[in-house]
Amino acid sequence: MPDQTFRKNIPEVDPTEIEDARTAIADENRSFLEKVMVRSGFADLYDARDFSEVVFRVMRDLMTTDAIDRVESELHHPALETDEKALQMEVAELWKDTNPIVRFLSRVRQPLRGPAPIGIDSNLFLTRVANESGIPGTVDRDRAIQAVFAATKDELSPERIQEIAGWLPDEIRALWEQA
Repeated sequence: MPDQTFRKNIPEVDPTEIEDARTAIADENRSFLEKVMVRSGFADLYDARDFSEVVFRVMRDLMTTDAIDRVESELHHPALETDEKALQMEVAELWKDTNPIVRFLSRVRQPLRGPAPIGIDSNLFLTRVANESGIPGTVDRDRAIQAVFAATKDELSPERIQEIAGWLPDEIRALWEQA
C-alpha cells in the first residue's frame, strides 16, 4: 500500500526548515534589493525597492544637500542584476527622490533636524516610514528599516557610515549602528 509507513523511527522533518546548500546565496553575493528583501521579510523585490525609497527619503530630510550628494556619490552600484526593466537601477537612483518637485524642494530647504513639529525626531521618523511606505502587517517596521540600513552600509565607506550616523536621531541611530 502506498500510504503505509515502513520506517517509523525516522523523525519527521519540516521541509520549510531545510536549506539546500546549492541554492543558498551568500549574503555578500546578494544585490542591494535582495539583501533588503531577505533581511526584512518582504514578499518581493518591488516591496523592498519601494520601502527603501521611503527610508531614504526620510533620511535625506535630515541631511544637508552636501551630505546627500556625498552619500549619493558612493551608491553607484546596481541595486539588482536583472533583465526586468522596472528593477534595473543603481542604488543611487533609489537614494534620489523619484518625485522631481520633492527632489527640488529637498535641495533648497534646511535639514529637518530636532524635535517635532519643526524637525524629525525618532518617533516622527518611524511614523513617516510606516505611513509613507504602506508596510504590510506581516513585516516588522524596525527590522525592515535595519535591513535597508544594513544593505546601505554594505555600499558605503566608513566615513559615509559615520557621517550618516551623525545626522540620525537617537533611536534611529541605534538601529543604524545595530544594522
